[in-house]
Amino acid sequence: MLLSPTAAPLSFVSQAQAQSVRVVPEGNRFRSQPKIPYASSRRTSASKSTYDAKFDKVLAVLKRDRRLMSSIKRVAKRYKIDPIHIIGSIVGEHTYNYDTLDSAQSYYVKALSYAGIRFDFELNGEHVDTFVERPQFDRCRKEHIQKSSDRRWSCYENVWNSKFRGRKVDNVRYPKKNFNEAFFQPLFAGQSFGLGQLSPLTVLKMTDRVNRQSNFRKLKASNPEAVYKATMDPNISLHYMAAIIQDSIAAYKSVGKVDISNNPGLTATLYNLGDPWKRAAKFRRTGRSWPRENYYGWLVNDRIDDLKALL
Repeated sequence: MLLSPTAAPLSFVSQAQAQSVRVVPEGNRFRSQPKIPYASSRRTSASKSTYDAKFDKVLAVLKRDRRLMSSIKRVAKRYKIDPIHIIGSIVGEHTYNYDTLDSAQSYYVKALSYAGIRFDFELNGEHVDTFVERPQFDRCRKEHIQKSSDRRWSCYENVWNSKFRGRKVDNVRYPKKNFNEAFFQPLFAGQSFGLGQLSPLTVLKMTDRVNRQSNFRKLKASNPEAVYKATMDPNISLHYMAAIIQDSIAAYKSVGKVDISNNPGLTATLYNLGDPWKRAAKFRRTGRSWPRENYYGWLVNDRIDDLKALL
């Protein structure tokens, strides 16, 4: 899931900007569900399940886990978003992009099991903090970029994609992998983890936003154990989920000039796709009346009554 762009992640828009923002209507723009990617259908077939069965199962888990639902509501209130956005993202991830959620408790257990394991975010024995000291990353060292974790890590990611990914640099051939896969997967084959299926890179991007609104310290790549704990422990990961959603809403208000806060299918779509600031800019350029949901967000809007019943 889920990687942020280089554009400045603003939390608020001015009064003049707010007056020009149009509110996106509820519901889907597409009459039928957009095509579901093959990778998702393959995972579901391999588990001998169906999308409907997985949807119903994750809904049942959320319904009986009062502790988790209470946490979702509390975190949503802190980040000034409707809890339905967090619920939609959890349901979407566990319906399409992950095996079915069995219980939130399993993630607390996994978070504890990862504690104490020593590893580093590195490629070929070189730590990511050292790697980004190369001259190719000079533009990422500008003060306004360094001040924002989102801008900083997004800049590193973009430079990796344009200068290193799948290329030969200084007689070294670099893998044709994205930045997260190349540096942030020292233990596992998957790209994202936990209740919200977060990637370590996304967590590092959102750490400033979370720090401003919670009691959690800022995370650094030099402390991978803390980064993985943030992805796995629901007590922390819910804050990062909320920050991602809040960031998407801010992007579309600031750049796209539309308010998507009343459309959980759109926030779920952006949670799934990532890059909300780039996508907001692209939407503005297209001249479309409203942003449109993908297959993942379409389900959230289509089954919105079932999701709201959890609240």
